[in-house]
Formats: sequence, structure tokens, C-alpha cells
Amino acid sequence: MDDDLSGWGPALRELERRKAEAEAMGGEARLVRQKERGRLNARERLLALFDEGTFVELGALVGTGSEPPAPTDALVAGLGRVDGRPVLAAAEDVTVLGGSIGSGAADKRYRLCQLASQERVPLVMMLEGAGHRVTNGSPGRRPNDLQGLVDLSGQVPMVCLVLGASAGHGALTAPLSDFVVMTESASIFAAGPPLVKSATGEDVTKEVLGGPQVSADTSGVVHNVVVDDVQAIALARRYLAHFPLNAWEHPPWRDGPDNGPRRIEEMLELIPPDPRRPYPIKPVLAALVDGGELLEVQPTWGRSIVCALAHLGGRSVAIVANDPSVMAGTIDSAAADKAAHFLDVAGAFGLPCVFLTDNPGVLAGTTAEKQGILRHAARMFAVQHRLKVPKLHVTLRKAFGFGSSIMAMNSFDGQTISIGLPSITLGALPASSEGSGLKTAEEREAAAREQAQASYRVAGGMGYDDIVDPRDLRNALLAGLVLAEGRESAPRDPNPAPGILP
Repeated sequence: MDDDLSGWGPALRELERRKAEAEAMGGEARLVRQKERGRLNARERLLALFDEGTFVELGALVGTGSEPPAPTDALVAGLGRVDGRPVLAAAEDVTVLGGSIGSGAADKRYRLCQLASQERVPLVMMLEGAGHRVTNGSPGRRPNDLQGLVDLSGQVPMVCLVLGASAGHGALTAPLSDFVVMTESASIFAAGPPLVKSATGEDVTKEVLGGPQVSADTSGVVHNVVVDDVQAIALARRYLAHFPLNAWEHPPWRDGPDNGPRRIEEMLELIPPDPRRPYPIKPVLAALVDGGELLEVQPTWGRSIVCALAHLGGRSVAIVANDPSVMAGTIDSAAADKAAHFLDVAGAFGLPCVFLTDNPGVLAGTTAEKQGILRHAARMFAVQHRLKVPKLHVTLRKAFGFGSSIMAMNSFDGQTISIGLPSITLGALPASSEGSGLKTAEEREAAAREQAQASYRVAGGMGYDDIVDPRDLRNALLAGLVLAEGRESAPRDPNPAPGILP
């Protein structure tokens, strides 16, 4: 073979030059600056997400040779494996034109949505960019990537990582995804501080406008906050491990040393029988699940409900539990919205849903009514009622009014198993409540005695399938999952509902 490789030499050298330009990203100085901020660059982020040696880039030549130079058009994208399974991902490259979205990157984003739908694999998006490029001269692809994300919703798991400042069009990826993680130094907003000042005169920092305290604690746009890029990417990998590749598959099984039945003696200490005594629910959940491992979703928003992914008997499950240590477990608008979205995601991908109920109802008062508590609670009720996955309900101590219905307590409502503990209190209102309509102490005492016998009264009408010793609660839930095994004998038929609402 001669020096020009049988005539291929010039073409191969040009290909090599263009790929080297893409790999150089925004140049050494900008890459060093990114590192000094304590952040990975776009390529490092993708390499950290994928199993070693599995990353294959797509669209590397988009933007090469353009003027001004825009390697990969500020979006590095490709495919690889996460825990051995195929995944598509992209990372905005802030070292190239601020990570802004050009026409080539817009097409690349839509192409990823198209491939994820076509090949039925998860999609991970990593954000650190300025939104649409000001110099864009055309309206872009039709349909665009946001339409692609909406169409993709509920077909495959979608994860979004906010790893720096994210604004405008790119930031909209977050609320359209199933699970959103941001780092402590990141921020996300519809428009950044300069545009806000120009439009409204308000002088505000990125942190005050859309930092973690706003995005995770106040608005709920972001689900979880972690320290840095490495932790965010590790959490994305951990989250995906709970889900099938797509809505046509059953959730994955995880083998382990704690998959079998066991009695939990400490449950008698973890759950006090007095319905007025608060207790934290998370230790109860940790005691119930395999290995005590919980992945809590949105821990700082809507805190009176805990939503967590876990394994129970080796099966991936979604847990929704009232937390009596926060407002006695009362359900406010944020908690209802959090649980509704979480259940929507779980239902789309076939995860059994476990409900642990201990609440005095939905939040009352003028503030709650102004926030539309009835509408938010009704949304949660509708989502859980429509679930086609196994539903496992447990009443731990108390459930009043609509607070019981939205926690899947209504009898004969598609539960695979419905159980209660032996000391629970049920009713439209607590007997001691001033709104109960009971005028005398004797009437209230009689009603309280009646409510305290609810376990056996409801079980007597098959409202519960069983009343169990708290120490046997894990084993009862495992039995419910065994009963649901028949669903796994056939391929899943995805929910015909149009995806997961933000």
C-alpha cells in the first residue's frame, strides 16, 4: 500500500482533522476554566455516565468547519451502555459559544428523541447552556426537540442533569423529563439575570433566580440536589437501574442477600400505636425494603409524603408513604403533586406501587384553599386510581377523609393486596375534631371507640384482605408481589395515556 493509502489519504486526513476539531471542544483555555470551577467538561460527563469503553459519539461533525467555529455545535451526544444496557445521552458544551443551541444542535437533539423512541432506550440529557443561539437565522426543525420529548414521554425513562447555569429552551428539557438532578452550584430558569433585568428591571443573581433552594425546595422543578457532577451522574445511573429500558418491558429483577421473607421485630418500636404521636417514616421504609436501600425522590419538597424507589423481594418498587413527622402526615398541594408525578412515572414503566398510609387528611385552611388543594389532591387521586400496575396498600395507623382515598385505600379499587395494622383509626373526620358534629364528650368518646375498631370492621367487609402484625408487614408485601407475578407472563402493553405530565 502506498503512502496515500491507495488514494484514501486526503479524505482520511480531512476526516481526522474534523474529528480532532470536535474533540478539542472550546479549546484548552476554556476547558481549564471549566475544571477550575470544579465541573467536568461535556465529554467527561458522558464518559462518566457510560460503562467504560462503550461510548460511541453521534453527530460529532455537526458544526465543524462553521464560522465562527462551533465544534459539535456545542452538544456532545452519543450512545453507550449503563450497567450493560443501551442508553442515549447528550451533554451541552458550555465551552463552545456558551453551550447555546444552534440549528445543528437542535437537529441533533431531535434526532436523539427519534432514536430513543425508535430503538426503545432511555435518554439522559445534561444541561449547561444559554438556550437558543441569538444568531440562529431560522425557526429550526419541525417538529423540534421539545415536541420530541413530549412524544417520547412514558415510552422510555428520561433523566435530566442540570450541571451549570441552564436557561431558555434548553432548561425546558428538565420539566419534560421523568427525573431531574442538579448540582449545588447549578441554576435553572426561563431567562437568565441579564434578560430579567432588561425585561423587568429586577437585578437578581443566578442563585436567587434559579439555584437549588428555589428549584428544588420551593418550586419543585428539580427533584434532587447533589454536590457535584460526579454525584449527579452516579445518581442518574442508580435511578435508571430501577427501570426497564422501555414501557414494553417488565422492571428489572435484582438478586441479593436480602430478597427473602423476614420478621422485623423493631417495627413495634418504629411505629407507635398512638395515632397522635409523630414518628419519622423513613426508618420504617428502610426496615421494610431489601438491604435498607432507598432512593428518595424530591426529599425537600412536599415533605409530608415520601416518594422512594427501592427493591422488595428483588423487585423494583415505587413507594408512596405519608410522613407523620411532617405536619402529622397531612397532604398539601406540593406533596400531592410530587406523589402524582412519581406515580405517573412508576405506572408508565410497570413498577408495583406500595402505599403506606398514616394521615389526618388533606391540608385545610385558607392558604391551602388558595393553593388549590382540592385540585392537586384530585390529580393525585386520579393518577393512583388509573394505575394498571400492582397496587399494594397498607394503613399503618390513621386515614381520614379524602386523605385515605388518594392513598389507594378505597376498597376494591384494583389493589393486588390491601392490608391494615391492628390498631388503626379511620373515619370521615377524627372524632375529637370540632368539625365532627359530635356535641358531647360521651358522643365523641363513643365515636372514637368505633373509629379505633376500624381494622376489624373494615376487614369484616373485605375492605382489607388481612390485618397483620407490624412485624410481619414485609412478608405480607412480599406475598402481594408473589400474587402479582402472573402479570409477568406476557409482554407489557404500555399505558395508552399520552405520556407523563410535567
